[in-house]
Amino acid sequence: MKYRSQKVAYYFFALSMLLLILQIVYGFIMAFAHMGFDGLHEWIPFNTATATHKNLLVVWILSGFMGAAYYIIPDEAERELVSVPLAKLQFWTFAIVGVIAVAGFHMGWFEGRKFLEIPRPLDYLVALNVVGFLLLILFTLLKGKKKTTTSWVLTMGLVFAALLYLPGMIYFENIAVDSFFRWWVVHLWVEGVWELIMGGILSYLLIRLTGVDREVIEKWLYVIVGLTFLSGILGTGHHYYYTGGPDYWLMIGGIFSSLEPLAFLGMTAFAIQMYRKGNKKHPNKLALFWTLNTAILSFLGAGLLGLAHTLPQVNLYTHGTLVTAMHGHLAFWGAYGSLVFAIISYAMPQMTGRKIYDNKIGNLAFWMANIGILGMTAAFAAAGVAQVSLERIAGYEFMQAAKVIQPHFFVLIIAASVFTTGILLFVWNFIKFGVPSDDALQTQGDSAFQAIA
Repeated sequence: MKYRSQKVAYYFFALSMLLLILQIVYGFIMAFAHMGFDGLHEWIPFNTATATHKNLLVVWILSGFMGAAYYIIPDEAERELVSVPLAKLQFWTFAIVGVIAVAGFHMGWFEGRKFLEIPRPLDYLVALNVVGFLLLILFTLLKGKKKTTTSWVLTMGLVFAALLYLPGMIYFENIAVDSFFRWWVVHLWVEGVWELIMGGILSYLLIRLTGVDREVIEKWLYVIVGLTFLSGILGTGHHYYYTGGPDYWLMIGGIFSSLEPLAFLGMTAFAIQMYRKGNKKHPNKLALFWTLNTAILSFLGAGLLGLAHTLPQVNLYTHGTLVTAMHGHLAFWGAYGSLVFAIISYAMPQMTGRKIYDNKIGNLAFWMANIGILGMTAAFAAAGVAQVSLERIAGYEFMQAAKVIQPHFFVLIIAASVFTTGILLFVWNFIKFGVPSDDALQTQGDSAFQAIA
């Protein structure tokens, strides 16, 4: 690393890993409950487990994004963070609010709005925390020696993510209106501004790992940003089929949803092309694997599997079924989970000075996590198709269908166990790096690449 303040990223990466493990625990609770083994229901009802599982997903990824920003922005701006103590304060307040929210879920304190279950008082604390984070990032960037496209795309993604959190904080008595604006947060985060964050981090990693000229990579970044906004904003309409909105959203959402895979295809082509053009001698192969994995699995999970069930003619049957879980799990893991793992894999050797680049544990973690998530996707797909057939075509009641598809959750648990083993191996590697050290400071650039240039 080039700047001492980049070490702040470690706190957010460590929190991200802890929250991911906790999210997986609640995933297993839900999977066993689906099979009829709901022994924890008295203490953790299914709706509590669901709210906790989904919100932990959002928080651990956001924590990873914040860590990425604290690592990348000083490097790109060529200066220290404007205030390390304030960055640490922002970390602790972020973590405390997260703990309170999870504890609140278990005491019945949540709003019941999918992905936005955090109670309204905590919403204000989250907003205040994020404003503090953004001010630190923006002042660092504005006072820096350089202002790169990569850093601005990443920062603007974070700013827009904060702005698009606000519609979810507005109170509406009408549930249809509330659902309409809720998607401004949920959809325009994951299929809009988070893709800007993804593009910025992906650009940074490819510049560092492939050695391809910055100008070439950042031209591709403009294309990705354009495709994201073209397809993502109006593609929000594919959520409006059952919210009482106007009929024209059926057409608009259907058309622009079908264009959304183009943005992810662009990212995939971008990453692979830069890898082929670049210097393949960089020793940190794991970071490169995770970077390419992000591009490829995001196209498969978010792009193709999203398209597979968002068109109106299909969504009429699949809406609210496990087909959505099929798409959601691979999409979130491919686009954002793998991205957090990529930046951690790149940053940890730089911050600690320990060059654990290509060890067996790291490689095994990579393959087991990805094989496991593909197995989970397949299990959700089989369960979802069966559920659609039973409920929407054969006319089964929900609980009747749930009993029939229980065997699919046995397969899901096996695949999830493989995935979890991969995650635990990655965390073990993370722990082996140790804490960041000033001994790892560099005077310029990426010493690993300079050594082979």
